[in-house]
Amino acid sequence: MSASGGTRAIIAAFAANLGIAITKFIAFVFSGSSSMLAESVHSVADSGNQLLLLLGGRRSRKAADATHPFGYGRERYVFAFVVSIILFSIGGVFSLYEGVDKLTHPHELEVPWLPIVVLVVAIALESFSLRTAVKESNHVRGDQGWIAFIRHAKQPELPVVLLEDIAALTGLVFAFAGVGLTIVTHDPMWDAIGTIAIGVLLVAVAVILGIETKSLLVGEGASRADVEKIRDAFNAVKRVEALIHMKTLYLGPDELLVAAKVAFPKATKVTEVARAIDEVEAEIRAAVPVARVIYIEPDIYAPKSATPSTDAIVIKGSD
Repeated sequence: MSASGGTRAIIAAFAANLGIAITKFIAFVFSGSSSMLAESVHSVADSGNQLLLLLGGRRSRKAADATHPFGYGRERYVFAFVVSIILFSIGGVFSLYEGVDKLTHPHELEVPWLPIVVLVVAIALESFSLRTAVKESNHVRGDQGWIAFIRHAKQPELPVVLLEDIAALTGLVFAFAGVGLTIVTHDPMWDAIGTIAIGVLLVAVAVILGIETKSLLVGEGASRADVEKIRDAFNAVKRVEALIHMKTLYLGPDELLVAAKVAFPKATKVTEVARAIDEVEAEIRAAVPVARVIYIEPDIYAPKSATPSTDAIVIKGSD
């Protein structure tokens, strides 16, 4: 994902949510709709989330130092995880509380047409934000389905914005249904039910975001396709006899660590080993550009003494 693409999606979402939050809150003040209050808080939380994502992207670009020798790339994962917590606590839990309170203390809507107008405008603005996020995501997701893209993306911003926008649009539909049914039936229970539905939705999205970003924080390796490309890069260098084992780890969305133990023939000179390692690094970076940190340990391959492991892959046999 290009940084500019993710930033465009975040800025579009921030502008839409900030405008929507203001209009929703005005509608709540005049109508007293709990659905509108829940949606106001939801939009305020989303606006704050977009600022956090921008801050995380900025902090992740700090240069490596003695304290953080591999840089600050994972800041983006940390802030994405914080976003999921905010969405859960502020958006979801507050909406559930407000909905239950409205069920136990119902009151009629005032100026009932106002929430409907605001919700229609909000749906249009959220659709623009979602359209931008979809457009930017299409540039990087390739032939992956949307679920696979959200689950396996190493860059957290676009999946977060996508899920937030989808949740926002769905929440607006719930609010529209709740307010509309309340106006038609004159029963405020529907407004409360719409508010509870919004809360359940936000909690569910927050849990999904939390699970996905937690996996990135713990540390994920390269995709199967990239692992194959890296293996082929080792195999492309004639001096390499075998790839004994290899491990990969994303240090950040745009930086992959590759560590490998590589076997060379016994008679290989040190200068030849050094040149071969340089060739391997060049091949890996050409095949997988995000593989920026590469450590290769030269060794002599001994099949009988090798320790079996799931990542031990021999790609060339000894003569």
